[in-house]
Amino acid sequence: MAYKEKNRDGGSRWRLFGRRRAAVFLIIFQFIYVDQAEAQIRYSIPEEMKKGSLVGSVTQDLGFDLKRLRSGRARIVTGENIQYTELMTDKGTLVVSERIDREQLCGDTTPCSFTFEILLENPMELHPVTIEVLDINDNAPIFQNSHLEFEISESAVHGSRFVLESAYDADVGTNGLQSYVLTPNDNFVLQQHTNPDGSKYAEMVLQKSLDRETQPQLSLKLMAVDGGNPQRSGTVHIHVHILDANDNAPVFNQSVYKASVIENASKGTYIVTVNASDVDSGLNGKVSYSFSKSNAGVSDLFDIDVEAGRIYLSKEIDFEKEKKIEFRVEAKDQGGLTDSTKVEIDVIDINDNTPIINVMSFTSLISEDSPAGTTIGIINVKDIDSGENGHVRCYIEGSVPFKIKSNVRNYYALVTDTVLDREYMSEYNVTVIAVDAGKPPLTTEKTFHLRVSDVNDHAPVFQKMSYSSFITENNSPGTSVLKVSAKDPDENQNACVSYILVDGEIGGSHVSEYVSVNAQSGMIHAVRSFDFEQIKELTFVVKAQDGGSPPLSSNVTVKILIQDQNDNPPQVLYPVQTGASVVYEMVPRSADVGYLVTKVVAVDVDSGQNAWLSYKLQKATDRALFEVGLQNGEIRTIRQVSDKDPVKQILTVIVEDNGQPSRSATVTVTVGVADSFPEALSEMSDFAQDKEYDDNLTFYLVLALAVVSFLFITCVVVIISVKIYRWRQSRVLYHSNLPVIPYYPPRYSDTLGTGTLQHVYNYEVCRTTDSRKSDCKFGRAGSQNVLIMDPSSTGTMQRLQSEKSILDEPDSPLEVG
Repeated sequence: MAYKEKNRDGGSRWRLFGRRRAAVFLIIFQFIYVDQAEAQIRYSIPEEMKKGSLVGSVTQDLGFDLKRLRSGRARIVTGENIQYTELMTDKGTLVVSERIDREQLCGDTTPCSFTFEILLENPMELHPVTIEVLDINDNAPIFQNSHLEFEISESAVHGSRFVLESAYDADVGTNGLQSYVLTPNDNFVLQQHTNPDGSKYAEMVLQKSLDRETQPQLSLKLMAVDGGNPQRSGTVHIHVHILDANDNAPVFNQSVYKASVIENASKGTYIVTVNASDVDSGLNGKVSYSFSKSNAGVSDLFDIDVEAGRIYLSKEIDFEKEKKIEFRVEAKDQGGLTDSTKVEIDVIDINDNTPIINVMSFTSLISEDSPAGTTIGIINVKDIDSGENGHVRCYIEGSVPFKIKSNVRNYYALVTDTVLDREYMSEYNVTVIAVDAGKPPLTTEKTFHLRVSDVNDHAPVFQKMSYSSFITENNSPGTSVLKVSAKDPDENQNACVSYILVDGEIGGSHVSEYVSVNAQSGMIHAVRSFDFEQIKELTFVVKAQDGGSPPLSSNVTVKILIQDQNDNPPQVLYPVQTGASVVYEMVPRSADVGYLVTKVVAVDVDSGQNAWLSYKLQKATDRALFEVGLQNGEIRTIRQVSDKDPVKQILTVIVEDNGQPSRSATVTVTVGVADSFPEALSEMSDFAQDKEYDDNLTFYLVLALAVVSFLFITCVVVIISVKIYRWRQSRVLYHSNLPVIPYYPPRYSDTLGTGTLQHVYNYEVCRTTDSRKSDCKFGRAGSQNVLIMDPSSTGTMQRLQSEKSILDEPDSPLEVG
């Protein structure tokens, strides 16, 4: 069995009983539990032992050897979740396997122990083991709060008790809380008590009276000490706030207060301040002042500030009646303690009769166009004093356009000093001051309120020198455009401004046909919808006229700029698209890449970016042969023309502007790809006939049923003939020794124009059917290098014969400009 003993050097250690004593205990246990064949052992160990610390020797205490432990497969059986000990079967000892905290295991329960069994087999034996956990001083006393606050009146009697907060120590026995210690002080002592459950608490007992005026608060410290070794303690700070008691009376700082006051001083004049102090605090130190009841009538002459002690005059004092006044003032605190002092007031004689101003007449309204020197009032000034004190002088206070004149003794006239301007100042407060010659002089003031009536002397003034605004075309009639505003510094009817549209013309029409103006608000409205392409700005005059008599007015110029909308699509000028004729462009089969076929010319009557045009090729018989310039509308070849290309090429070009949303127009350009006119004419004649057939679709359908066989044979013959003709022509040109006249592409030059019509073109076109012997030069707009065919072939042939007669004239080139 383990027990604790002290070493020689004063330390302590744990030992086990010797084998002899263990044998004795074993015999006793066997005698007690002879029927159960069990031996019970008990150990006592301190808490917080390290893991692996020895608890006891099981083999010695139970009388076993190590062989029995191994053969019996000795082990510990416990129902607890935590197994605090471990059986070392190789040594036959019991050691600590987990940290043991007595406070956690048992709390305040003593003694603290836990039990388990050692189980052996073959034969089966069960030996209970009880381990008592001894407390060590590992916990210091603690207070729930770190600070304690007390409020104690300084009038508290001796022996007053104040219970202090108790400390808690988790340890037990001597290691638990033993006593309290209070910081030494003159006022309090500490008394300790024990509750029936053994817990201790302490009280502070007042042993000496408190004096707030000497020491308003105390700071103490309470310490809780346990009985462990080493000793542990906990501390709490105690703050004692000493509350005031009314133990001091007010005391005046002077026994007599002396002051002086002039006679006839105004009510509320400050006389003197009395002051008493009370060393108490709070309400006990708050002093109030009052007149002593022994002085009758004083309260009629003077007022006293109850809290501040300031004394004021409440009634005029006449030196001829009273030259000196004496009375007493009392100071009282909230506890009823009082003190009193004497107040002596000397009355000083002065010039106590002020001048008197009497108004004889006064005009409160004067026109602003009144001339200087106009009389507005007459006053009489007198002083009942005599001598110098009765001699009065009058003047006007401040800088105002008025002056005072005196022609008769004690009578004064108020007159204007200059012409008045109501717009500068509409009202005046004229203060007349009368001062006598006394020492000190007395003055009297009289204020006259004068109003200046208005005359119509200002014309309305517009807030701007001119007005301008924008309005988008195609607006709705009645749309508000802008607002003009004029101010008139006059008042009433003279400042009532109305707005009038001044007569004028815009583009030959009266201005009222375009805009109107609201007479009251000055809001300008559009009378009709504007078209930017017809008129780009409106300039007119608006007149502002007041309601005076006669009326005054001023004018302002208003400019309204019309903003363009994209409301017009592009218009194609060339090629001309008409229903009566078809425009053709010629391209020789020898044309190179970049050959200029023609140029689409279009304009847009809009302005700005709404008139920026772009050209795109929408449809084409052969898209790989032609392209259109995005910006200039030029149609050029993008590859070499070949014999396989069809003679007739139909191009559809779309022209778009840059508006939002954009508008567009389309134009169809028919291009003939041929080296000679007969070939082109043949195709174009077929096309003309096709067009005539389209116009008479019903007729052609009936006719087609009758001659379908004939047309089929004719088409086959024509195709074979064309192929043979082209082959023979190419052979003739190849074997001929004559110089070949080259075909020049169109030349064009750009000249600066207006709008989007910027180019004039010159073309050279061969018009003969044989060997290019004669040329026609056309100097026209870009639409002239065309062949125009009427729908009827008869008209076409007649025109060609007439042109041929002109072209056959020798050395006579036709120039058209």
